Amino acid sequence: MDYLGIDARPDDAITPQAEGDRDGMTGRLVSVDLLRGAVMILMALDHVRDYLMDVRVSPTNLEVATPALFFTRWITHFCAPTFIFLAGSSAFLAGTRGKTQGQLSLFLLKRGLWLILLEQTWVSFSLTFTMPKVILALILWAIGWSMIALAGLIFLPRALVGAIGIGLIAFHNLFDGLRVESSGVGSLLWRLLHEPGFVPLVGGIGILEGYPLIPWIGVMAVGYAFGPVLLLPPDRRRTILVALGVGLTLGFVGLRALNVYGDPRPWTVQATPLLTLMSFLNCQKYPPSLLYLLMALGPAILALAWLDRLPRFLAGPLATFGQVPLFFFLLHLPVAHGLGVAVAALRGQPVGWLFETAPFQSPEGYDNSLATVYLCWVVAIVILYLPCRWFADVKRRRRDSWLSYL
Repeated sequence: MDYLGIDARPDDAITPQAEGDRDGMTGRLVSVDLLRGAVMILMALDHVRDYLMDVRVSPTNLEVATPALFFTRWITHFCAPTFIFLAGSSAFLAGTRGKTQGQLSLFLLKRGLWLILLEQTWVSFSLTFTMPKVILALILWAIGWSMIALAGLIFLPRALVGAIGIGLIAFHNLFDGLRVESSGVGSLLWRLLHEPGFVPLVGGIGILEGYPLIPWIGVMAVGYAFGPVLLLPPDRRRTILVALGVGLTLGFVGLRALNVYGDPRPWTVQATPLLTLMSFLNCQKYPPSLLYLLMALGPAILALAWLDRLPRFLAGPLATFGQVPLFFFLLHLPVAHGLGVAVAALRGQPVGWLFETAPFQSPEGYDNSLATVYLCWVVAIVILYLPCRWFADVKRRRRDSWLSYL
C-alpha cells in the first residue's frame, strides 16, 4: 500500500487464505485502496468549496449554515482521520517487508521530513498561487510530524504504541481549557501541540497552525498498532473490522449523548430534530476532539469491512485514486484553486483575493451556490482521473526509488 509517500506493499506477508480480496497482480488489499480513494474524493469536495463560497459563512455555525452546507462539510470530516490512521497502518506494513526497526525508523523520518517540505513549497503555492509569508501547519505537516514521532515509537512494543496512541486521543481534551498567552519556546511548543491559530515568529512571519499535533500523533500510533489486522484472512479480518467499527460508532453516540466529556462544544436541543442532529454531530476538528475522531474512525473502519463488495464501475475509479494518494493530493490543490479562479472570472466576481497569502478572506458579497460547488467538484474529479490512472500504471510497472516519494 502507498499512503502519502509510504510505499508498503505487503506482498511477502500474504498467506494463501488472505488472497481472496486482494488484487491478483499486486497483492494490494482492495478495500484499503477503495476507502482511501473515497476519502480523497471527499477531500476534493471540501477544497473546491473553499474557493467557491464565502469563507465567513462557516459550515459549522448553526446560526448561519443551511443543513445542505453543514452536511457538505460534515461528510468531509472522515478524510483527515482516515488518512492518518491508514498512514500508521501502512508504516506497520512497510515493516513486514524485511526492514529492521532502524531501517523503518529512518524510512519514517525521511518521509516525514519530505511531507513537511512539500507543505511549505508545492502545497503553499498551490493553495495561494503565491508564496505565502507564513509557515503552513496543515495536513501534510501533521502527517509528517506524526511519522517522525512514530519513527521513535516503533522501538516500543506494538501494544504499547497503541496504548500511547489511545491515551493521546482519549485524554488530550482534558487540556482544552489551557491557554498559553505568553511568548517563548514553551508557548510556541504548546500551540503546535494542542492550540490552533496563528503563531507569530519574527519579521511578520509566523506559523498558521491548523493541525495541532497531539491527537494526530495518537491517530497514527493507533493505526500502526492496527496494522496486523489487515494481514488476517478475509473472514477473520471482516469480523474484527465490523466489531471495532460498530463499537467506536456506538461509543461516539453514547459519550456524545452524555455531553460531559470528549468535545469542548456541547450539543443542545434545537428548534427542529434536524438542527438538533446537526448540533449533535458538530464536533471540533481543530484540534480533533475525542468525539470527532470516534465519529470519523468508527464508520471508516466499518466501511473497510465491506468496500471490496462495491460494483466494478464504482470500485475501479476509487481504487485508482486510492493507489496514488499523494499524487492525487498534490494535483488536486491547483485544480481546485484553478476552478475557483475560472468561476470567479467567468461570473465577473473578484479574483485578486484568490492570489493572496493564507489565511484567505473572501471579499464582501463573494459566494456561489452549492450546486456550483458540486458541479465543479465533479469537473475536478474528471480532470484528475486520467493523470492518476496513468501514474498508478507507472507505479505498477516500475520500482524506481523516486516513485516512493509520490
